[in-house]
Amino acid sequence: MSTDYQQAREALGARLRELRFTCPAGRLTGQQLARRLGWQGSKVSKLENGRQTASPDDLRAWTDATEQPDAYPELAARLAGFESHIRSWRRALAHGFKPMHERLTTEINGTSEIRVWEEAVIPGLMQTPEYARHVVQRYADLLGVTKGVEDAVRTRAQRQEWLYQPGRRLRVLMWEAALRSLICPPSVLIAQLDRLTGMTGMDTVELGIVPFTAPMKIVPANGFWIMDDRVVVTEDWHAEVWLDDAENVALYGKIWKTLSESAAYGADAASVINAARRALHSG
Repeated sequence: MSTDYQQAREALGARLRELRFTCPAGRLTGQQLARRLGWQGSKVSKLENGRQTASPDDLRAWTDATEQPDAYPELAARLAGFESHIRSWRRALAHGFKPMHERLTTEINGTSEIRVWEEAVIPGLMQTPEYARHVVQRYADLLGVTKGVEDAVRTRAQRQEWLYQPGRRLRVLMWEAALRSLICPPSVLIAQLDRLTGMTGMDTVELGIVPFTAPMKIVPANGFWIMDDRVVVTEDWHAEVWLDDAENVALYGKIWKTLSESAAYGADAASVINAARRALHSG
């Protein structure tokens, strides 16, 4: 998660703690406030320590429970302000790709199961170094980032050690377009497809391919990663967005499940990969 985002979340938590301490009727303990709100005590702790993002309803309830409703507009403005930081690629990449990639690696290392949907690119945990280099360079060119490409490639490669650790599970869904997008030379993509085929035999990996011809129940849009039903990371052209509220995590879980119903697995998935490889050879 971006340093700016986390620092702002911690600052908001400190302000919430201040409101609890300065309740006009007397300082409240965390448990006393939780009882007023009808929450688990752990939620108060997580919000105050920047380990959970408050919703506008959470902020409204907090200011009412601490008898300081006039503080709500200030808190809502803080929330809107720091959520906007998370949406800026340029801000996140101000110091190159390496810091951003290292933060994601930390999150992945604390995760047991990752569910991925990618509509146009092979997921990073399955990329060959050469394929990764071309993907990262495309973004660097677009966003004007001049440093850190090789660091990012090395970080992606090192991150794949996660796949070989006990208790890990990677469940990937890809649209067929990801197998055919020439964001790299055909020879690099062929090697990448070979890598995919080899990974299907790993007991830590489940791979589903959604063929172009498959009936779809939902538009195959933006890629995203779901980590242990705890946090969702999704990307758009302008941003990387992290979502950790239960409602959005559940929504992305539903989207992933719906997409999986159109996917081919096992030998059928291998046939789609082989067809993409043959098309590259014939081209």
